[in-house]
Amino acid sequence: MREIVVISGKGGTGKTSVCAAFSHLAADKVICDLDVDAPDMHILLDPQVRVKEAFVSGNEAGIDRDACRRCGVCLAHCRFDAVKREGDAYAVDPLRCEGCGVCVALCPAHAIAFPDKECGEWYVSDTRFGPLVHAQLYPGQENSGRLVTLLKQQARQLAKDRGLGLVLCDGSPGVGCPVISSLSGASLAVTVVEPTPSGRHDFERVAALCDHFRIPVAVLINKADLNPHEEAAIREMAAARGYTVVGNLPFDPAVTGSMIRRKALTETDTPLAATLADIWERVRTLAEAPRKRG
Repeated sequence: MREIVVISGKGGTGKTSVCAAFSHLAADKVICDLDVDAPDMHILLDPQVRVKEAFVSGNEAGIDRDACRRCGVCLAHCRFDAVKREGDAYAVDPLRCEGCGVCVALCPAHAIAFPDKECGEWYVSDTRFGPLVHAQLYPGQENSGRLVTLLKQQARQLAKDRGLGLVLCDGSPGVGCPVISSLSGASLAVTVVEPTPSGRHDFERVAALCDHFRIPVAVLINKADLNPHEEAAIREMAAARGYTVVGNLPFDPAVTGSMIRRKALTETDTPLAATLADIWERVRTLAEAPRKRG
């Protein structure tokens, strides 16, 4: 089984538009949206949810006022200032509670409950391009790296159960924990880069992360015609580091138009559709090439 992850050093580079086009073009695949903090693949693919599960991660403290002795031990030891006084009683601010459990361990009256915390939901859905595994964290919730890992496990198992040879992932942007989880076990990382100084800088960071995990890097330069100097600099850097530039895309209002219509670019009559088809063939060939060891 091959696993291709489309990533970017920052948000807004066109990563999801590219991944949606690849999803349209690829055969025998499971699609996986790993950008769980701000997912948007479902907007383009209009999924029909078949499986819906709660994502439970961590715990959240809550004080039983009837059992509380008003001793103040929880207030004194909470490092996150999550415990506050309310009249002669104490309460936990859920927006500040980090679920560390110190108050639970130290409460002499055992008056603090510590239930599991529901942080979001994850889904398995049908789309016109094939099965989609995706999720949505609730506002302000964390542990997105753990949710990304869960989604990848579900996508891999679904591909195995259905005899599909590819998991195609829309990864998280940046270089944080969700991105590390997105890249885990990948056959190829396709980095979507904008030709700007900041875009090149962010690309360097995410490419270095791929290098650390020995994941081959393919480079797709989006809006390439807006800054030919930076495009040349990105190509030069890619050549020096052994990355494959699979192509570039010009700036084109058709991208926005396809998003408004909730279509992948390859479902429209824009010239970008043929360009993306050629790029996909290069990406697919790279992903199927034997991995170099060492």
